[in-house]
Amino acid sequence: MSYGHKFNSANLVPNFSHLNVSRMIANNIKSVLISEPTDPICENFLKKHNISVTTKTGLSKEELIEEVKKYDALIVRSATKVNADLINAGRNLKVIARAGVGVDNVDCEAATTQGILVINAPGGNTMSAAELTCVMLAALSRNLAEACASLKAGQWDRKKFMANELYGKTLAIIGLGRIGREVAHRMQAFGMTTIGYDPLVPAEESIKFGVESKSLEEIWPLADYITLHTPLIPQTRNMINNDVFEICRKGVKIVNCARGGIIEETALLSALKSGKCGGAGLDVYLEEPPKCTELLQHPKVICTPHLGASTREAQSRVAEEISQQIVALNEGKSAHGIVNSAAFSLSMVHPQWVKVSKYLGAFASMLFPRTDKDISISANVYGQDLFKKGPLFSTSILIGMLKQRHNVDSNFINTPTLARDAGFEVTKVVTNPLKFDNITLELEATSVSEKHTVLATINNGEPALCNIDGYQFRTLPPLCPDIIIFKGTNHDAVMKVIAILTEFQLANSFSYAYKPEGEVAWIAAITETKVADMPEEVVKELESTITYLDFWAQLKL
Repeated sequence: MSYGHKFNSANLVPNFSHLNVSRMIANNIKSVLISEPTDPICENFLKKHNISVTTKTGLSKEELIEEVKKYDALIVRSATKVNADLINAGRNLKVIARAGVGVDNVDCEAATTQGILVINAPGGNTMSAAELTCVMLAALSRNLAEACASLKAGQWDRKKFMANELYGKTLAIIGLGRIGREVAHRMQAFGMTTIGYDPLVPAEESIKFGVESKSLEEIWPLADYITLHTPLIPQTRNMINNDVFEICRKGVKIVNCARGGIIEETALLSALKSGKCGGAGLDVYLEEPPKCTELLQHPKVICTPHLGASTREAQSRVAEEISQQIVALNEGKSAHGIVNSAAFSLSMVHPQWVKVSKYLGAFASMLFPRTDKDISISANVYGQDLFKKGPLFSTSILIGMLKQRHNVDSNFINTPTLARDAGFEVTKVVTNPLKFDNITLELEATSVSEKHTVLATINNGEPALCNIDGYQFRTLPPLCPDIIIFKGTNHDAVMKVIAILTEFQLANSFSYAYKPEGEVAWIAAITETKVADMPEEVVKELESTITYLDFWAQLKL
């Protein structure tokens, strides 16, 4: 005999007590701390929308840890190191906002575990970074830095600086996001052939902006110039190394205005010395300030101190963009710069899908014995407009499971991490874009001891239960908080439970799921009362009766 739970049973749960896992964002961002100088447009826009703003720059690590406790959101640029100590101190934080593109200075894993949303301003410095890249490419093509230094040293040597046009040359763009695309447009105006690589951009998409997509192995031997526009991740660290320079054209020139560490600096210096690399434009470095002085002093290197976003226009744009996103989040709207939750913005747009997924995830998980710690789920979703919506369903399902099994109020940010720690996993979500008016969701849940299949849909705007383990409800019960589900081969026990719930007016209605042959298997009692809150005499009667049932459980949402 298995039970979803008994009234006083001990929960076998991981320890979540150190986490502030429930951080509601909408309508809860009342105060913001800005820890670095930003354009005044940021503070003004937030205040215009009734959000209190405090700007305190130059705080020590200890001072910032103490100060951040008071605020709902933190805005930084690149100097503030938002590490785990700072994040854990910010018990009220809902949002960490980086007024810029990257989030290298933010411990996103720590923020995610605490349920804090990390956002950035991905579009604000696009033009400035693209323009700097193009300036570097043009300067390298004509030896501008070296010729300038020579003339300032009192030399007049025109023959030494014979160069090449950009026209007709091949530019390889690694990373075809916003900046890479803007660089492509501008360098095409110089008559360059643009090829590129980005695993996230299909070839049929890149050709629309004039870039022929190729593999990295194909690109290296074709490029006269290479420009980098990728984040620094394990796959891109030291992407440009000795092996790459060996297969590149002799004299290839390279520009990096993206992230230090994408080019292996010792390999670049060696290639410059040997002539394999004909010049480099560097705005970013493995360490900043850089310690590779020999590389910086090389005559064929143009170097700047991380100036990609250092224009008045870019600083104004990122300040405006980040403040607009904070206001949008506070108003319950989606934001485009979310870094650490693929499902968060989707949840704002599709609350009904969230509800049915969360409720069905909780319902599926309560069918298992309390002793089953690890539960995996595969999901099939049927409906319209499902492209790239899988993370919404998987995260919502896990939110329900965590609440049902461990009474944890997780959110769309920390749920994947907490679910993994609890032993829950959604192994796959298959979306079937059929032209249904409502979403239909089917879950197959498996543990070491049992396997269950449940099906739900949206009926009259609310989640409704359709099927349990192949047993169909003739009248669909609403899948609602506190619904009681039970079954039993002991007819007298089943009837007594129904009688108790009816006598004390604790159930509004009953729905029955039938076997194909017509035999009743599952019964859903619709109630608005948790069993633990029922009168003591009712609890005692139920406790003495449900021991004769095959299954009994109540939804905890």
